[in-house]
Amino acid sequence: MSNLLESLRRFTTVVADTGDFESIRHYRPTDATTNPSLILKAVQQDRYRPLLEQVLRDHGQADLEQKTDRLLVRFGQEILNIVPGRVSTEVDARLSFDTAATLERARGLIALYEQADIPRERILIKIASTWEGIQAARQLQAEGIHCNLTLLFSLIQAQACADADVTLISPFVGRIYDWHKKQQADRWDEAANSGANDPGVQSVATIYQYYKQHGIRTEVMGASFRNAGQIQALAGCDLLTISPELLEQLQSTPGAVERALTNRAAPTQPPQATSEAQFRYTLNQDAMATEKLAEGIRAFIADAHKLDKLLQ
Repeated sequence: MSNLLESLRRFTTVVADTGDFESIRHYRPTDATTNPSLILKAVQQDRYRPLLEQVLRDHGQADLEQKTDRLLVRFGQEILNIVPGRVSTEVDARLSFDTAATLERARGLIALYEQADIPRERILIKIASTWEGIQAARQLQAEGIHCNLTLLFSLIQAQACADADVTLISPFVGRIYDWHKKQQADRWDEAANSGANDPGVQSVATIYQYYKQHGIRTEVMGASFRNAGQIQALAGCDLLTISPELLEQLQSTPGAVERALTNRAAPTQPPQATSEAQFRYTLNQDAMATEKLAEGIRAFIADAHKLDKLLQ
């Protein structure tokens, strides 16, 4: 009998949300995503410590920024030896509001990959979905550098990413779920807010349908899951990036996943471009998206500082 993970692969490209090579080998995803928190978690394990030590040994005289990027690329190289597809490598979250600095750092990451004979087609540069980050992605895409816009919590962010013609977006599920659950506190009804009624699931489904209805070619990759039910409720999404813990749960559960998202609508004309004023105003009006974007950037910055200490 098939398990839920194998069944899911019929509708959706499975991506591993981890920097753990052994997990990636075990679950056989097509792509893999990393972020500062996942890399930090990995390099603190004994089996991955040699990668950190190699970077320090080979590039001990480099500045901290260069050491960090070389470590990220080393992890990316190892992951690309395992997966057949792409790896996402994240630009330092401290640059989330600096378009020029994001461009410089992204180009540097691509240069390091190309020095290692890895074509840019296999790399997704991961950038926070701030206005500044999206504008950096617009320029990078024009240069043939593929981008994954992360920390995405609202339709207006997705619209701006589509305007910028980014390769892929990562709308979050679990953090939206967390916010609504916290807001409702004792009034939260888990059963009533599960599956297709989960607020995080609904957000991704709305973005997915919007993209398909308007013929937008940007890929939608649901991210940040709290339970397997959220994943099953988004079966049919272009891609889903899933933690090893939930990959294991899906793999160990017999059964079949039913397709939840479909692309049946005839595409209409693309919508008008989103202005900076419209983007900032609409995002500001969405308390959940505003709070979770800021919180996510702060969390990644905190882990970037911890990674700095290890590299120093």
